[in-house]
Amino acid sequence: MLQLIRVYEGKNSTLSHLYIDQLFFCYILEDSIRTLKLAGRTCIPNGIYEMTLNVDAGMNLNYRNKIGKNHYGMVEICGVPNFSMVFFHIGNTHLDTKGCLLTGEYFRIENEDYQVLQSAQAYKRLYRKLSSLIQQRKTCLEVINSCMHSGL
Repeated sequence: MLQLIRVYEGKNSTLSHLYIDQLFFCYILEDSIRTLKLAGRTCIPNGIYEMTLNVDAGMNLNYRNKIGKNHYGMVEICGVPNFSMVFFHIGNTHLDTKGCLLTGEYFRIENEDYQVLQSAQAYKRLYRKLSSLIQQRKTCLEVINSCMHSGL
């Protein structure tokens, strides 16, 4: 199982650590935490979600060009209440999330918000791992909110 542990909140962003088999893998950036999820403006609620490879999403062609022939579909987080097509993808700021999860090798703070850096590199590394896991067995993501206000 994967664990996404939210650790810091910015003005409009949430920074998390992603663990695979209890080992830190990369940083994740999401939108703000809200009680009610708003499309494209809120991170997903705490819980356990199954992941799948979505071959129908509009982003598939673009990501196949980025990943190459080993792209088997977008990694989708399924079962998010009242939402579908929630993916891991490439981006740097909360404006890039569209309610999804952005990968990063590093992070920084700018204008009271978190940003992730080297997102494409982290995504490619994560995609290799997740696509393999999903094809082998049922794979779940546990989302845990342990946020501390960062004092930005």
